[in-house]
Amino acid sequence: MSHSPAHLRARSEAEAATLPPLLAKAEHLAGTVLLGEHGRRRAGMGDDFWQYRPAQPGDRRRSIDWRRSARSDGTYVREREWQIAQSVMLWVDQAASMRFASDTALPEKGDRARLIAMATAVLLIRGGERVGLTGGVLPPRRGEPQLLRLAQAFSTDQPEDYAEPEARLMLPHARAIFISDFLADSAPVEAALTKAADRGVRGVILQVLDPSEEDFPFRGRTIFESVGKTVQHETLKAGELRARYLQRLADRKDWLTQVSRATGWQYAVHHTDRSAHEALLWLYRAMEGVR
Repeated sequence: MSHSPAHLRARSEAEAATLPPLLAKAEHLAGTVLLGEHGRRRAGMGDDFWQYRPAQPGDRRRSIDWRRSARSDGTYVREREWQIAQSVMLWVDQAASMRFASDTALPEKGDRARLIAMATAVLLIRGGERVGLTGGVLPPRRGEPQLLRLAQAFSTDQPEDYAEPEARLMLPHARAIFISDFLADSAPVEAALTKAADRGVRGVILQVLDPSEEDFPFRGRTIFESVGKTVQHETLKAGELRARYLQRLADRKDWLTQVSRATGWQYAVHHTDRSAHEALLWLYRAMEGVR
């Protein structure tokens, strides 16, 4: 088999061409961030028992503790301290509200959210972390194959207008990332953050907004319709709604800031007309801060 530089380059280019477009873009974006000291690979780490937890779909058979499982009706996995410390759980809003862009030159909120999440996953996994999805959908794992699984999971949309943060089956003392426009009912967000905090989970919230949602540039007769077309409101004087809308948006941002502080999380806003690199760099550094 030829191992010449030309052959290896051709093979790598062929393999790259088979990558999901989202992962390919995320790889490129992640390459713009300098990967510094990351992870907790230290001598002596890895052998401290932490807890048993019920096995989840996707767990490997070799991770199952058959002796513990034999003493009960369920199947249990033996978690070790370093596995918990290096686990990052992602929740990315894939509902209809995220499929909005006020201009064809701008990305949809959901596309930008997924790109930032995937690029963060690339950096974390290559830094030795285990990354997965909340809710037991995809347990945290290391390695390149996990990036493909994440890209596949992000390739589907939810039909609902708005999504609720998922905080089930979060590993105690892990870290988490929630990305959404956070414009829906605030109660599920507070419930998810409270549940996470009760399990010692800390993380970051990134609110992704289209610039028109920040500026409210509407005037005169306007029909406002949800992306999923389940809600519609028509007005002849859209400009008169601007002050009230901007106040409600400011109140929502203030509330997100307060609930994040109360639960030990960090919060920031990203606008889709800004650089994705800018958001990724903040998110990556923020994750270092909640280690």
